[in-house]
Amino acid sequence: MPAAGEAAAVPVQAPRRADGALPAGSRAEPRPQADADAVLDIRDLRISFVNEGRSTPAVKGVSFTVKRGETVALVGESGSGKSVTALATVRLLGASAQIEGSVLYQGTEMIGAPEEKLRAVRGNDISFVFQEPMTSLNPLHTLERQIGESLALHQGLTGAAARARIVELLTRVGIRDAESRLADYPHQLSGGQRQRVMIAMALANGPELLIADEPTTALDVTIQAQILDLLAELKRDEGLSMLFISHDLGIVRRIADRVCVMQGGEIVEQGPVEQIFRNPRHPYTRKLLAAEPKGIAEPIDPAAPEIVSTENLRVWFPIKRGFLRRTVGHIKAVNAATLRVRAGETLGIVGESGSGKTTLALAIMRLIESNGPIVYMGRDISALQGRGLRRLRRDMQIVFQDPFGSLSPRMTVGQIIAEGLGVHGVEKGRDPREMVAGIMAEVGLDPASMDRYPHEFSGGQRQRIAIARAMILRPKVVVLDEPTSALDMTVQVQIVELLRDLQRRHGLAFLFISHDLRVVRAMSHQIMVMRAGDVVEQGTTAQVFDAPQSDYTRALMAAAFHDSKDRPA
Repeated sequence: MPAAGEAAAVPVQAPRRADGALPAGSRAEPRPQADADAVLDIRDLRISFVNEGRSTPAVKGVSFTVKRGETVALVGESGSGKSVTALATVRLLGASAQIEGSVLYQGTEMIGAPEEKLRAVRGNDISFVFQEPMTSLNPLHTLERQIGESLALHQGLTGAAARARIVELLTRVGIRDAESRLADYPHQLSGGQRQRVMIAMALANGPELLIADEPTTALDVTIQAQILDLLAELKRDEGLSMLFISHDLGIVRRIADRVCVMQGGEIVEQGPVEQIFRNPRHPYTRKLLAAEPKGIAEPIDPAAPEIVSTENLRVWFPIKRGFLRRTVGHIKAVNAATLRVRAGETLGIVGESGSGKTTLALAIMRLIESNGPIVYMGRDISALQGRGLRRLRRDMQIVFQDPFGSLSPRMTVGQIIAEGLGVHGVEKGRDPREMVAGIMAEVGLDPASMDRYPHEFSGGQRQRIAIARAMILRPKVVVLDEPTSALDMTVQVQIVELLRDLQRRHGLAFLFISHDLRVVRAMSHQIMVMRAGDVVEQGTTAQVFDAPQSDYTRALMAAAFHDSKDRPA
């Protein structure tokens, strides 16, 4: 007999493979009766991936519910099993996945359900919004066609009725003048607009449950805040339940009702959001909450030489029209940017996408044309060409946002790191493998792994590889273009500490580009705030964070430190 208050056990189907078939020799097992108030009820979910006869567990006995009108957040680092758990709800994991346990959607078992039933639920009752809309939207289809396909498939809406519904949806998610945007393609939209279109597609068929998988990670802080506000508004007005997946606990605190903390395929702690944040019990939860770059940049030596400077630097791209390609105007990507960076100093450059941050850095590195002096070590390099410019390259290096995209998958890590040595003829006569081993150890990588390939490393390790590739040339200036934004928060802290250490030991000048103001504050001595090509504010980190002068800077601060005890005054 069950204890008082405990649901009776009822027989259910045995665990099934991803294709719906029962494993050989399996039998039905009892399971507690589903929570009547749950839209989604997951019990003892176990997922393994089979490859060449080897089974790798990804989710190990996960159980939680999402009640009507509730937002439940799954948080944890990459590889913790968050996304795999979400995709298993409607069996989107492929044939290599073996799924056991139970996933009930409104009382109906999804594991082992026929494909016809799953198709009816996918995109209709349960909808997804993913991290990068450009990988989810078809670049060859207009907005009208992409949203219309879902309406035709699930609701049979076509023609004028479908068009009216699409306009209604786009307007609902904040796309201005929606009717005029129906013929637009995804590349014609900003990142925030593309994510709004993804949300419109997810809402098209009136789902009961929205699964949002890192929906704001790739967005600027102000756009991120807008998307979070939109999701909260939709939840309230449409009566949605939401499963929200993120590695950013600041976002989770803002949007979730309950939190499930995942580590290594298991839920190590779950509870109401304020309980988790105010009184975390598990060491891993405490580690996640503490994972934020701390402190401030170390003071600069007053005698440190000026490494790079600009004076009213301008980057304008011509707009050409007609058969003769006449210039009819300019895109003013950077206007009158003036900066000075000394050895051991970091200039943080912040602003939304399209503000000119990366364009300014590329101009300083002489990778794009610009107007105005660029002074490196006392010499104007703005007119340098040919060999003179090539000799300069080893002194000015760059680390990109996505290390996997910037590392060749066909080269070993040792080859990737050593490539610049051959290009620039650095340290001829020395053993390149010995030099690679030395720089790998310096950035916290095992030199014994130099013959492995990038896909064999974690995201944080790949970023260390990218840093090692830059550092082996012993540069004077390093451009760091969103070097931590693709990383988990605990890994972000490690990379920030590594960069601080390298700067301290080698007197590096950093141009640090980021939309993460917490990381910028921890790394930077000076801050430059850019908007639409203009420098709207500039000063020491303390000046800009503690007493921002422009309305735009204050808006950035409000978006970045929303509901945070660390919010600047």
